[in-house]
Amino acid sequence: MKLWDKGISIDKKIEQFTVGNDREIDMHIAKYDVQASLAHAIMLASIGIISSEELQQLKEGLQAIEETIENGTFVIEDSFEDVHSKIEFELTKTLGDVGKKIHTARSRNDQVLVALQLYYKDSLRLVNEKTETFFNTLLVLAETHKDALLPGYTHLQVAMPSSFGLWFSAYAEVLIDDVYLLNAALKTVDQNPLGSAAGYGSSFPIDRGLTTKELHFSTLKYNVVAAQMSRGKSERTIALALGSICNTLARFAMDICVYNSQNFGFIAFPDELTTGSSIMPHKKNPDVFELIRGKANKIQALHTEMVLITNNLPSGYHRDFQLLKENIIAAMEDVKDLLDIFNYAIQQVIVKEIDLNDTKYQYLFTVDNINTLVVEGMPFREAYQKIGGEVENGTYKPDTSKKHTHVGSIGNLCLEEIKNKFPLVK
Repeated sequence: MKLWDKGISIDKKIEQFTVGNDREIDMHIAKYDVQASLAHAIMLASIGIISSEELQQLKEGLQAIEETIENGTFVIEDSFEDVHSKIEFELTKTLGDVGKKIHTARSRNDQVLVALQLYYKDSLRLVNEKTETFFNTLLVLAETHKDALLPGYTHLQVAMPSSFGLWFSAYAEVLIDDVYLLNAALKTVDQNPLGSAAGYGSSFPIDRGLTTKELHFSTLKYNVVAAQMSRGKSERTIALALGSICNTLARFAMDICVYNSQNFGFIAFPDELTTGSSIMPHKKNPDVFELIRGKANKIQALHTEMVLITNNLPSGYHRDFQLLKENIIAAMEDVKDLLDIFNYAIQQVIVKEIDLNDTKYQYLFTVDNINTLVVEGMPFREAYQKIGGEVENGTYKPDTSKKHTHVGSIGNLCLEEIKNKFPLVK
């Protein structure tokens, strides 16, 4: 069954190609199509297109479908093009002509669009909540290990003293920047497109304000052409936000893989979190973090895909938009999983004690040596040259007495300030 079926048979190869994976993908938006259909029915009754009795029948029919979605018995058979045609078929099968009225004053274009927007809204909020959980975990780890010193690196060369508290809280604070983008994406999709129909509105006196209220959108996309143009625009914005958080996850995972290696040996994980080798019995591989890194990097490429599919498309609907759905939904679900598994695994990290008196770390304190000379009255450039000379001629001895106390340094992590900076979901 197709919502656009006019009784003309379509070539089976063409049909298979154009439907693609929609049936599987649409399971993610099935409940949202029910929600939107209910709001649409309420609106139709409010303007007299359907009666109150017909509305009640549609409510009961949609509720029955929603229950099958919730209990996992809802299936989109191969005979249906997508979830939207399946739901209308079930309504018509149960309610007869009343079921056929549900599509009045809407198009599959705005039907798909509003279901996706509702899915995006819920999913972005959930990603935001999972990010906050991860953020709080990192702050707890930072507090727990705030006094454990760690070599800092630039260019992968020993640089200056750091700490595990500084490392964990650094990634926590960077997550805040990612949430700014998540909230921007959420604001972008929190606009009701229902009522734009095929992109040019309807001659019915529909009440778009009513459906906006029923579906809990903060506003509506007023211009019907603009509503359809949001398809693609929303996905590009979401992909950018998901890519940002995945950049943070990938970099953090890379740090963990490096710090976990024998050549660094800064951290470890319980054996249950690692995997082995088929021929090397000593191996304890951090596969979970390597897969986090790989999946997060894959998602960062999604924005380019979204741009290339939609770039320079003229206004109005185009079937190209169908290609956005599969990978943006897959990415959204993957990010939820990545945040969950990262949060689960990082809580089990074993922080090792690092001896910064080891000769390979002796140059961590050259800047502190320079600062000592500056405090004693020597100009900075002269102090720099003096310590540099000592390093070159082998007479340098590290000054480990200095304390870093300014805002955001080893001795003043500002964890409470960072916690209070986390943006609320709006």
